[in-house]
Amino acid sequence: MVAAFSLSSLFFFNVSMAQPVPAAAGETGAKEPAKLDPAKIILEHVADAHEFHFLTLNKKPVSIPLPVILYSPGKGWSVFMSSRFEHGHEIYAGYRLLNEEYVEENKLDEKVFKPGKIFAADADGRPDPSVKIYDLSLGRNAVQMIISAILLILIMRSIAGKYANGQGVKTAPTGFQNAVEPVITFVRDEVARANLGDRYEKYMPFLLTVFFFILVNNLIGLVPGTANVTGNVAFTAALGILSFVVIMLSTGKHYWAHIVNPPVPLGVKFIMWPVEIMGIFTKPFALIIRLFANMISGHIIILSFIILIFIFGAMNTGLGWGTSPLFVALSLFIYLIEILVAFLQAYIFANLTAVFIAQAFEGGHEEHGDGHGHAESVAI
Repeated sequence: MVAAFSLSSLFFFNVSMAQPVPAAAGETGAKEPAKLDPAKIILEHVADAHEFHFLTLNKKPVSIPLPVILYSPGKGWSVFMSSRFEHGHEIYAGYRLLNEEYVEENKLDEKVFKPGKIFAADADGRPDPSVKIYDLSLGRNAVQMIISAILLILIMRSIAGKYANGQGVKTAPTGFQNAVEPVITFVRDEVARANLGDRYEKYMPFLLTVFFFILVNNLIGLVPGTANVTGNVAFTAALGILSFVVIMLSTGKHYWAHIVNPPVPLGVKFIMWPVEIMGIFTKPFALIIRLFANMISGHIIILSFIILIFIFGAMNTGLGWGTSPLFVALSLFIYLIEILVAFLQAYIFANLTAVFIAQAFEGGHEEHGDGHGHAESVAI
């Protein structure tokens, strides 16, 4: 898919002139060449948006618009599709969606007037930041997350129905059921049971849900044109907070006694108290940052290799075409690595969650023996 996407980008691109265009008759000065800003392009692709944009064909974007839901104290509710904005070129219902072109032409401050953000339009059609707007729109991150949740529910209900009918119990599993069952068994044996011991069954629904939800979002995010949901810190923060709640609900007297009265000399206790308190919050923070950083970095690397084609092409057309096979091959290689990372990060998040839950159990080493020892070794 990355190879096809990269090749299509080669044939549907905008020419960036290396030298200023000479002034035509009757014109003064020369037109400034279009400048390629790799950082802005990459951030635009990994950021949230009001549409699923796939490509631009003959200067016309090919995209799927998403619902825009706005509330303003002066105007009330406004609900419509993002296509009404014509990709930021039109005003609709008194609102304007800013795009890069409009911000640059009007020399607006990008710290205030961020491209992709919706503002109320004044009488002259300019964005008015003084008007308070509550944007409850369904961006592509939210829509894709809902699609992933529905897809996961449908898949698991279908597989559960087969088990309810005896298929996979009295007979061998078939089809997609045969592919999912080893994964569930792996999570049960290598994540839940290995870390939680005899209490693993209580946490299996949560661990399986977290694992498969992350995995489905990771895999869908690899399709060109879709959103990188797991590369959004708000998504990983929500998962980290849920894990934090489960960890806190699993704590007991031994856990809090260790924090209030750490087994160290009296003079060291004053140092250990803030360390132990910080340790409570660093666990979910580590889950949040680890998943976010790993998933967004892969997408940035792939986009960087593709953009290098156009950077070299702006320098010299022959150089751009000559290096394009190399960068396409590198993008394809990183894409294959990202498929592995999609499974790996889902496993790591679920496994570390199980490790932190095990550490919160009352009794610690004494009650769980080898299972808890495995949990500590994985944490290290």
